[in-house]
Amino acid sequence: MIFACVGDSINVLNLLFGAPSSLFKKTLFNSHIYPYICGLIVKKANLVCQVELERQETMLILNFHISGTIDTNCDRCLAQYPQQVDIHEQQVAKFSEEELGEDEEIIVLTKNDHEINIAGLIYEYTNVALPFITVCDNEGETPYCDKEMLENLNKLSANTEQNEVADPRWDALKKIK
Repeated sequence: MIFACVGDSINVLNLLFGAPSSLFKKTLFNSHIYPYICGLIVKKANLVCQVELERQETMLILNFHISGTIDTNCDRCLAQYPQQVDIHEQQVAKFSEEELGEDEEIIVLTKNDHEINIAGLIYEYTNVALPFITVCDNEGETPYCDKEMLENLNKLSANTEQNEVADPRWDALKKIK
């Protein structure tokens, strides 16, 4: 089954207990999912999300495989470039008659719940997958790099190294051994 649009949920009523796992595939191009979520870290992405569902007696296991690129800015040259991601995550949905409390690791499905909305999970997984410091793979060698900015940074770092003169007060400490 292929999802048709953003915000699609997985209908859990159609999944049979003991049946082979079901595979859902969703292609997210050019930020289809991201305009609907506030506080964006990821603004644009080209991703393919596959969700394998395994229904058990008391729970449903969702195995996510998300691959593609996320557009982000290089922290070194400030140019925008596509960051490759390959994400494997697992989410558990438990069937229960009552709420189990504030556990963010497990989704609780009551008898009135027929669907699981996975849009928020996909967004969370893509945000967590981004490195804290994003830098191009081959600095200065990719078509995305801002070569002028890199040259300026290299000039400034070379000037600071030349201007550093050792403080004579430290020489007295070096004699102590």
